[in-house]
Amino acid sequence: MPDDSSSSAADGGGRWWRGLRALFAPEQEPSLRDQIEEAIEEHDAEAGEEDDLSTAEREMLRNILHFGERNVGDIGVPRGDIIAVPETIGFDDLVARFAEAEHSRLPVYGEDLDHVVGMVHVKDVFRIIATGAPKPDTITPLIRQPRYVPSSMRIIDLLAEMRETRTHLAIVLNEYSGTDGLVTIEDLVEEIVGDIEDEHDEEEEDLLIPLGDTIWSADGRAELEDVARLIDPRLADIDDDVETLGGLASSLAGHVPQPGQILEHPCGWRLEIVDADERRVKKLLLHPPVAAEVDTEE
Repeated sequence: MPDDSSSSAADGGGRWWRGLRALFAPEQEPSLRDQIEEAIEEHDAEAGEEDDLSTAEREMLRNILHFGERNVGDIGVPRGDIIAVPETIGFDDLVARFAEAEHSRLPVYGEDLDHVVGMVHVKDVFRIIATGAPKPDTITPLIRQPRYVPSSMRIIDLLAEMRETRTHLAIVLNEYSGTDGLVTIEDLVEEIVGDIEDEHDEEEEDLLIPLGDTIWSADGRAELEDVARLIDPRLADIDDDVETLGGLASSLAGHVPQPGQILEHPCGWRLEIVDADERRVKKLLLHPPVAAEVDTEE
């Protein structure tokens, strides 16, 4: 029968030896991801050869390396910008809505946007018009089933799922199963190749417009990162996890503020709500701290 004390001593000695080897062992080899990223960074500082990777190709490689790190909730169309139609809409009104929106797919909702029942593809609508088929009494026969995905889902998993199921639009759900936004396959591809502009894309509007020397007209969608860079970095200094100016206003108020309400930021800036609905702030005026206004007048 083996001696228990000898066995314990051997185990202890083995653990000590493994610990010693780990202490003086060479550092773990960098991952393939790290090696590729390091190689790209080194090439950024060098003049590339004629047959070397272009700047655009290197940027795509970077995007691919970080593609798996992002979640569905980080991209796509936010809830406030979704263009959708009620399931009770008539066929003629649906056609007009497609013409106005200039999208190929429109989500269809029941009671409200938190109850998306499906989507309609413009080619199904066009087929009826082109063939002269009778207009349907309701749009129910045209409704297709979209994907419903949580905002925490990785975008690389969604891309694989969309390829497998041949779907091009997914409704993003929040933790309460309400609609948080939507993502198209184009949004996923743009994460790799960059923005894809088509003939229907409008030029990006200015979300932050100076009015004189101190006051700013602002869109609620303006990113706090841009607000900090263009106006005052203190405006982005907030404990709550918000990314837009509209989110900042709602955080300061404790609810979605309504037009006419003025909120004061701890740094002295005042946020005057110009336009809002029950869900989000759309337009604001940013007034600087009083001291700054006095200094400007003097």
